[in-house]
Amino acid sequence: MSLGAHLVELRRRLMICAAALIVAMIIAFFVTDPIIQFITAPVDRIAQEHPEVVVGLTFSSVTAPFDLRMRMAFSIGIFLAAPIWLWQIWAYIMPGMTRKEIKYTIGFVAAAIPLFFAGCYVGSLVVPHVIELMANFTPEGANNLYEGKLYFDFILKLMLVLGVSFVLPVFLVALNVAGIISGRDIIKGWRVAVLIATVFAALATPAADVVSMLLLAGILVVLFFAAAALSMIFDRRRKKQMKADGLLPETDA
Repeated sequence: MSLGAHLVELRRRLMICAAALIVAMIIAFFVTDPIIQFITAPVDRIAQEHPEVVVGLTFSSVTAPFDLRMRMAFSIGIFLAAPIWLWQIWAYIMPGMTRKEIKYTIGFVAAAIPLFFAGCYVGSLVVPHVIELMANFTPEGANNLYEGKLYFDFILKLMLVLGVSFVLPVFLVALNVAGIISGRDIIKGWRVAVLIATVFAALATPAADVVSMLLLAGILVVLFFAAAALSMIFDRRRKKQMKADGLLPETDA
């Protein structure tokens, strides 16, 4: 294809993505009420447990409630339209890939998507504990009034961070497949990985909830070791193939 044909194809794919996102946003806009009730449940619990403190969401402008719903519709719309825009990206780059690259890419995407949503789900379970924990630091006589926009941004970012953290092992395997890092190099960093997973879990869960902290840290550690084990399998297969092609001597360890 010529450069002009590539640009035309790119524009067509982008138009499809935009149309899918708009439709998903319209659908998402009408389901914001139950989502708002879900994300504000921690605020309601804080208000019930501390009736002497004023707790609730605030909106600093006339259009702020509508703006919040639009931001939520956009965020939810991206998730709802994910199958379509992911496929459009894939369909655009696939013709320029080899059969082997296509096979690996399908494997990475098939692993990354469920892991990302699993991380977001774990984030939805962790967020209420974090909000309640932070509320305990409120000085006596002060109130907890959360700006709606900032409150939603905090929840969304925390869920995204957990979603991305679950996908990081897939990137380690991708680096291994690309020949940038070996499985042994990954496994050598297990102490640092365990420390980071433990600290991250401790920060993401309330101090009193040790079970949740250990569960989250355990999931992250298991994903890390799974990535290391898979990378070592790929290293072994790659070495066997190189020996079969005569690139390595048979006695080479």
